[in-house]
Amino acid sequence: MSNRHSATLLISCPDSHGLVAAIANFLLTYNANILHADQHQDPVENLFLMRVQWDLNGFTLPMDSFAAAFAPIAEKHNMQWQVSLSVRKPRMAIFVSKYEHCLVDLLHRYSIGELDCDIPLIISNHEDCRRLAEFHGIPYHVIAVTKDNKAEAEAHQWALLEEADVDLIVLARYMQVLSQKFVERYPHRVINIHHSFLPAFDGAKPYHRAFARGVKLIGATSHYVTEILDDGPIIEQEVTRISHRDDVEDLIQKGRDLERIVLSRAVRWHLENRILAYNNKTVIFD
Repeated sequence: MSNRHSATLLISCPDSHGLVAAIANFLLTYNANILHADQHQDPVENLFLMRVQWDLNGFTLPMDSFAAAFAPIAEKHNMQWQVSLSVRKPRMAIFVSKYEHCLVDLLHRYSIGELDCDIPLIISNHEDCRRLAEFHGIPYHVIAVTKDNKAEAEAHQWALLEEADVDLIVLARYMQVLSQKFVERYPHRVINIHHSFLPAFDGAKPYHRAFARGVKLIGATSHYVTEILDDGPIIEQEVTRISHRDDVEDLIQKGRDLERIVLSRAVRWHLENRILAYNNKTVIFD
């Protein structure tokens, strides 16, 4: 399916009768061969959410005319929608500080084709990961960030991101808080990863304090970044059990494994247009 020239439509709107039929009939009118369709109804919010992917071979509606043709249905049902084409690879920037495990994992998956995107640049506030970027032939930009130059640093970052025409930003253990202005520029287009000890063990050395407390589960959480720190819509989470035999270094090592897996899943699902965010939560379509 991934080798086909296809389009993917994501829709959210108030739930009502006939929505699936309206969408399917519209596509059938133009000879669409639907490859995959998934939907979800949220009865509490009275919302209908859907992902539909179809083969563009034989599809008789030019995609540059899709918006105008689909507008009457979208307006009738008060739909929020977006369509993407498989031929256009998303452009993803990676932000990183000193911890390199998530960056290593993303670049490996990128190099073997598991993440279908382009990575035009990596931005960091430290030199530590430059060799990894250079090994993969990706430009590496170091922009120091302090409490006194944050606005200037973010302006430099914005300029690089705009020049590279970036669609998605991944914080692969980037240890700086993004400003509200930064986040507002990229709504639901910045993905972060962190441990799942929050809010009990926030701040510095959470694994040490979790170990001292004798926790039995550790985890990782990926989420979209919002203006409220670590409180954006959750995309993926994973946990593993630990025991009294595990020391602090064991917890940290297991935490790194979880962070890599959880971040890569979130990134892949975003790149494949499988996520719809609403009311500070997400639907992940199969």
